Amino acid sequence: MAASILNTGVAVRRESRLYFYASSTSGLAPSYLQANLIVLPSRYAADFRLLCQRNPVPCPLLAESAAIGSYKELQSHIDGIPGSRIASDIDIRFDAPRYHVYKDGKLIQCGIPDIARYWTEDHVAFLIGCSYSFENALTLAGLPPRHTEMKRVVPMYKTTIPLCAAGIFTGGHYVVSMRPYRATDVELVRNITRPFVATHGEPIAWGWEAVKQLGIKDVAVPDWGQAAVEPDGTLFVEGGPFVPVFWGCGVTPQLAVMSANLKGVVMGHAPGHMIVLDVREEDVFKV
Repeated sequence: MAASILNTGVAVRRESRLYFYASSTSGLAPSYLQANLIVLPSRYAADFRLLCQRNPVPCPLLAESAAIGSYKELQSHIDGIPGSRIASDIDIRFDAPRYHVYKDGKLIQCGIPDIARYWTEDHVAFLIGCSYSFENALTLAGLPPRHTEMKRVVPMYKTTIPLCAAGIFTGGHYVVSMRPYRATDVELVRNITRPFVATHGEPIAWGWEAVKQLGIKDVAVPDWGQAAVEPDGTLFVEGGPFVPVFWGCGVTPQLAVMSANLKGVVMGHAPGHMIVLDVREEDVFKV
């Protein structure tokens, strides 16, 4: 199915489940929330909830499995929205376009189409807000993200900004996504994205000085996704008209899992390949 037809969460999930769609979800289903996914053995679930509570910017928790082992019913963490409204007819094992699988803290499967063979009755899924959710608002304001225009996956970077520890989750660090904007547009970008607190909210840093502050070695070499470039195809550089703007990123939990060296099988979305929900941006918009 053409990406232009994937204009609802139901449509994206259906096409992903049938293996018809396998690309980045950036730009799909405008105004519908998108979610990062992390699936853990149940013994780590309480610590993970606490990690999200203590780190709401990079890990805004939207929902989790309604019961241990459940992949079709959700318990909501969004005020006023029951789990049944977050995503109808969901199947966590199939509804992201691509997945990663970790075992004992090591990546063992990269970009696979489903996780059915790895799911057990002891797993608990968590859905974390994704910054793709506010990109429609930026586009409507005449500020479309560069990666969307170029049909790329947003660039994402490890940082040296530590997470607040929670139980077994110690030693973790923020992951950030980056979108380049003109310096004169940064204040407007901040204002547009600030109300989206369920999907990371406003940027945490911007400008070339922020690259060093965040401990990023080179914006030309993201840890996930693809580098941002100028409209003529060249990489945007310091001193040019654009500056990097950084948001908290929902890949943070996957990095936290690797840092904690969890035992057993852990699963997540492949970066850029989200689960698209039935919740609309106006449902969680905070003025």
